[in-house]
Amino acid sequence: MGRRDPEEGHLPAPVKPPDGGWGWIVLLGCFVITGFSYAFPKAVSVYFKELMKDFHVGYSDTAWISSIMLAMLYGTGPVCSIMVNQFGCRPVMLIGGLLASSGMILASFTTNIIELYLTAGVLTGLGMALNFQPSLIMLGTYFDKRRPLANGLAAAGSPVFLSSLSPLGQVLLEKFGWRGGFLIMGGLLLNCCTCGAVMRPLDTGMKRMMEKTRDKYEAKEMLPIGGKSEEGISTTDGTMKAKKAKKKPRKGKKLLDFSIFSNRGFIIYTISKFILVLGLFVPPILLVNYAKDTGVPDTEAAFLLSIIGFIDIFARPACGMVAGLKWVRPHVAYLFSFSMLFNGLTDICSARASNYTGLVIFCVFFGISYGMVGALQFEVLMAIVGSQKFSSAIGLVLLIEAFAVLIGPPSAGRLVDALKNYEVIFYLAGSEVVLSALFLAMATYCCLNRGKKKEGSPEKNPPTGGGSDTEEAESDVQEAEEHSSDNHQPAHSTDNAVVAASEEANHVAEEQGREGGGCPAGDGEVLARDGCDADQTVERDSF
Repeated sequence: MGRRDPEEGHLPAPVKPPDGGWGWIVLLGCFVITGFSYAFPKAVSVYFKELMKDFHVGYSDTAWISSIMLAMLYGTGPVCSIMVNQFGCRPVMLIGGLLASSGMILASFTTNIIELYLTAGVLTGLGMALNFQPSLIMLGTYFDKRRPLANGLAAAGSPVFLSSLSPLGQVLLEKFGWRGGFLIMGGLLLNCCTCGAVMRPLDTGMKRMMEKTRDKYEAKEMLPIGGKSEEGISTTDGTMKAKKAKKKPRKGKKLLDFSIFSNRGFIIYTISKFILVLGLFVPPILLVNYAKDTGVPDTEAAFLLSIIGFIDIFARPACGMVAGLKWVRPHVAYLFSFSMLFNGLTDICSARASNYTGLVIFCVFFGISYGMVGALQFEVLMAIVGSQKFSSAIGLVLLIEAFAVLIGPPSAGRLVDALKNYEVIFYLAGSEVVLSALFLAMATYCCLNRGKKKEGSPEKNPPTGGGSDTEEAESDVQEAEEHSSDNHQPAHSTDNAVVAASEEANHVAEEQGREGGGCPAGDGEVLARDGCDADQTVERDSF
C-alpha cells in the first residue's frame, strides 16, 4: 500500500519504449548523425585534388584522411561504450559534436598533410564516432515494436547525405577553396550538437513523477494525527533506517560488459559481420574505375554511384517496414542472411558486365541489397543482445569490423594493381559476402534453434527473434523486488512504552474503521484516524 521508493530497494514500473512521441525527434537526430558519420568521409574526397596540389603529395596520401576517419568511427567503439555507460548518451554526443566541428575548423588552418591527419582525420573521426554509437543506443531505447522501421529510416540518412554533401562540397571548393570549404563543413558538423541535445533520457519523466509522489507522501506523513500515533511513526522511521543500513550495497554498472561473449548468438553475428565487411565495401569503391576501364565516359561512370545512392534511399525504409511485420520479425536473422546472399550473388553475377547497361543493372540490384543490409545490421544485433547490453555490444562489434575495413578494400586495391583484372575482385568480394550469409543462416539454425528444441525451453534472447525489450525490463524489476524483500524483515522494538502506544493507536483505528463502514486494514498497517485512506496508512512493526 505504501509508495515504492528506489532508495529502499524497490524499482519503479519499467518504462516502456513509447514507439512514437518524442521518439520521432530522436529518430530525426539519428538520421542526421548516421548521414554525417557514413557520408562525410566519402564527401571529403572532392577536396583531394586541391590538397595534392597544395601539399605536393600523392592520391594515396590524401586518401588516408578518409581512411583515418573510418578507422576512428569503427575502432573507437569500446571507448564510446565506456563513455556512454559512464556519462550517458546526451553528454557524449555533445562532446562529439564539438570535437567533429573543431577538427574540420582546425584543418582549414593546417600547413602540411600530417596536421590534416590529426585534425580532419583523428579529431573529426573521433567526434563522429562519439555521435554515431549513442544515437543508435537512444533509438533502441525509444522504439521497440516499431524498431525495425526506425532503424531503416535512420539508416537512410547515409545515402541522402552522400547525395547532398558531395555536390555541396564541390560548390564550396569552387567558390571558397578547400580551406573555406573545410571551415563551412566544420560549421555544418555543429548540427551534431543539436542532435545530441534532443536525445532526452527516457527515464527523466519517470524520475520527476517519482519525486512528486514522494514529496506528496512525505507531506501527508507530517500531518498531526495524535501524539501516540506520532510515536508509532517515529518507531517506523527508526526501523526503516535500520533496514536501509542492513541493505546490501548495489553493484555499480559495468563500463564495458564482456559477458555478451557468452551469448552464442552474439558470437555468430560477430563472425558473420567480420566476413561480410571484408567484401561488402569493395564493389562501390572500385566501381567507377572499373567502368572507366571498360570505356565508359567519366561523367557516366560517376553517375553509377548516384544510382546506387538513389535506390538505397528507398530500399532501407522499405526493408525496415518488412522486418517489422509480425510474421517476419521473429525470423529477422534469416532476412539479414537473405539480404547478404542477395548482395553477394549480385557481385558475382555482375563480374562479367562489359557495357554501361550491364553496370546500370548491377547498380540497381546492388543498391537494393546494400540498403537491405544497412537497414537490418543493427536491428539484428539489438534483437540478439537486447537494449540493456546494446551499448557494449555495438562498441565491440565496431572494433572487430575496424580490422575488416582495414583489410578488405586495401587488399582488393593491391590485387587490382597486381592482376590488372577487376573481374577477379568482384568474384572474390561476392564470395566473401555469400560465405557470411551462409554462415549466419546455418549457424543460427544448427547451433541455436536446434539447441533450443533439445532443451525444450526457449532462450531468453533468441538471435532469430526481435522480441520486446519490455519483457526483459519487467523480469529485471521482478528480480530486484525479490532481492529487496529479503532485506525487509520485521524489526523488533525494545521500548515497552512505544509498543503500547502503537498497539493502542492500532486499536483506535480499527474501531473507527468499523464505525466508518468496516474498511479492512491491511496486514502490517495502521490506519489513520480520518478513515481508510491508503495514502495515510502507517506501516507498523511486527512484535
